[in-house]
Amino acid sequence: MSSESWPPKLKEWVARCLGQMTDSNRAEAQAELKQVIAEAYSNKTLWTTDWDGVQLKSLMPKPTPVLSSHNHLKRKTGDHSQASNKKTKKGSVAKSAAANALDPNDAAALHRRAARFQREHEIERQKSSRQFNNHNSSRGPYANPQLFKSRSGTPAAYDADNPDADPNVPNWDRFTIVGTSTEIFKDYLRLTSEPKPEQIRPYHVLQETLNQLKKKWREKATYNWICSQFKSLRQDLTVQRIKNEFTVTVYEIHARMALEVGDMVEYNQCQAMLRNLYELGIPGKVEEFTAYRILMLLHGRNRSDLNLYVGQLTDRHKADPAVRHALSVQRAIAMGNYHALFDLYMNAPNMGAYIMDHFIDRERIRALMVMTKAYRTLQLSFIQNELAFETAGAAREFLVEHRAGYFQNPNAPDEEAVLDCKAASPQLAQVYEEKYRRVQIKGAV
Repeated sequence: MSSESWPPKLKEWVARCLGQMTDSNRAEAQAELKQVIAEAYSNKTLWTTDWDGVQLKSLMPKPTPVLSSHNHLKRKTGDHSQASNKKTKKGSVAKSAAANALDPNDAAALHRRAARFQREHEIERQKSSRQFNNHNSSRGPYANPQLFKSRSGTPAAYDADNPDADPNVPNWDRFTIVGTSTEIFKDYLRLTSEPKPEQIRPYHVLQETLNQLKKKWREKATYNWICSQFKSLRQDLTVQRIKNEFTVTVYEIHARMALEVGDMVEYNQCQAMLRNLYELGIPGKVEEFTAYRILMLLHGRNRSDLNLYVGQLTDRHKADPAVRHALSVQRAIAMGNYHALFDLYMNAPNMGAYIMDHFIDRERIRALMVMTKAYRTLQLSFIQNELAFETAGAAREFLVEHRAGYFQNPNAPDEEAVLDCKAASPQLAQVYEEKYRRVQIKGAV
C-alpha cells in the first residue's frame, strides 16, 4: 500500500500524529498508527473515515498521578533534593522536545504543503475511481453508458448536496474553475500560466459561441479563423472540466470541418477526445465516428489496432450503415477486390469519402499494378470507370503524375487513349515503393 494513494486528510492526520510523538511514546504510537491505517485499508474506509476526529490512545494525555502525603513529605527532605532537580531537568528537556515537535511554524508548513498537493490527490482519486468503474462495467469500445442521466449532461457522480456544484462537470470539486468572460469570440492562445476566470467564458456563453461559429461557417468564413475559435472554445471547456453532450457536439462539429478542409491534425485531436468522451457514456454520433476511426486505421494500415478495435464492436455498432460501409471497405482492401472498393468510395456515407481521399490514390496504384500485369493494353475510359476517376482526363493526369503515362496513341483524345501496360507496370511498382510504402499521418494519436 503506497502512501501516494492516501487521501489528503489521512496525510494531514499522519503528519499531526508524527508531530505529537515524543521519544517516550514514539514506538507505541507508531505501532498504533500503522494498525489504524492497516485496518482502514482492509475495510476500504481510507476515503470515508473522518480522520480529523481520530485520536491515537498512545498520544492522549495521561492523568497525573496523585502523590501520597508520605511521598510529598519525603520530596521535601534534603536527601531527595538532588534527585528531584535531575528529574525536573529531565522533564524540562522532554517538554522542550515536544514543543519543538509541535512547532507552529512546522505545522503551518505542513498545511501549506498539503494544500498545494491536495488538488493532485483529488485528481488521482477521481482517476482511480473512474478506472474502478470501468473495470466493473461491460467491455466494449464505448463502455459505462449510464454515467450521464439526462440530455443536460448530469453525471451520476454529481454532488447535488453542494449548491456550487456544476451539473455539467463530472466529479465537481471546489477547485473547478468557472469563467466570467462574456466575449463571444476569442482567438486561441496556448496557456502558459494558471487560467484566470475573467479570461474564461462560462458554459452559457460557450453555447452562444458555438451557434455564432456555425453561422460564420455557413457564411464562408476562413477556416483558419474558425479553427482558432474552435480551439479556444475547446480550451475553455477543458479548463472548466465541462464534459457533457455540448462538449461532444463541439468536438464532432470541429472534426467534420477539419475533414472537409483536409486538416488531419485537428481532426485526429478531435477524434481522440471524442473517443474518451464516448467511453464516459456521453451520447453523441458514436457510430458515425466509429466508422471514421476504422477508415483512419485503414489509412494508416495499422492492422493490429484495426483488428483489436473491430473485435470490440458490438452488434449495435455493426448494424449502423456507416460502420457496415467501413467494414466493407476493410474487407475489400484485404481481399484485393478493387471493383468493390471504388464502388464503396463513390457511395460513402456521411463524410467517409473525405478520409478515403487520403488513401484512395495508394489503392489506385495497387489496383493498376495488378491490372497492368493481367492485361497488355487498357482503355483509358475503362481505367476511369473502374478506378472512380471523374473524367478520362483526370485518369490521364494521374498516370502521368505517377510516371506511368505510356500510351500507344498519345495524341488521341482521352476517351480513345490506350495504356501500354508492359511499359507502365515497372514504373507503377517503383512509384509505389517510393511514395506509398510508408504512411505518414499528421497529428496521429
